[in-house]
Amino acid sequence: MADLAEIWKEVLPGIRQEVTGVGVWAALNACKPIAVEDGVLVMGLPHGDTELSGHLRMPQIKRLVESAFSERLGSPVALRVIEGVGQSDWETVKRRDSEARRLQDIALNKMRAELAAKSNWEHVYEQLGRRYAAMSNKSLPQNRARFFEEAVALVAEARQNQATYDELAERNFARCIERLSQYSEVPSTLVAIQVLKAAGEL
Repeated sequence: MADLAEIWKEVLPGIRQEVTGVGVWAALNACKPIAVEDGVLVMGLPHGDTELSGHLRMPQIKRLVESAFSERLGSPVALRVIEGVGQSDWETVKRRDSEARRLQDIALNKMRAELAAKSNWEHVYEQLGRRYAAMSNKSLPQNRARFFEEAVALVAEARQNQATYDELAERNFARCIERLSQYSEVPSTLVAIQVLKAAGEL
């Protein structure tokens, strides 16, 4: 921290010479370097001066600060401005970042699972259409019966491999049941009974 403070003290006059504006000068005077971690230079503003953070994030100011510190430290850094000027403030921000990433990962995994489930049922839905289209003599009940048995097995297998049972997955499952009901001329409730029996759920 002492080294960073010393660097800031050395480079600040030069940065001031490159910029104009009362707000920019106020932001530069108020901010303090807190840490350098993983190529990120963390600069903090006192809690009462957070409205000044926009000045420090301006591309020109950001480049000047990054360039000055990168030159002194011997490696490139990217500026991040936070609220607070202590190490504890930075630790709080890191905890918030970690929690935000965790929630983002949860949301992303849920979205992937939903897309996978939908994709799987979309495939089944299309398979039912293709198999029905390939069936010869659709008017004959015995042919519809054979199609029905094959289709029930297809939907039941997809049901057994279903990863999630949320509302979206259940609606996609029901959509396939309705399509099979339409093609086979069997009431959808009876279709559902046969599929669930074949899937081991009844």
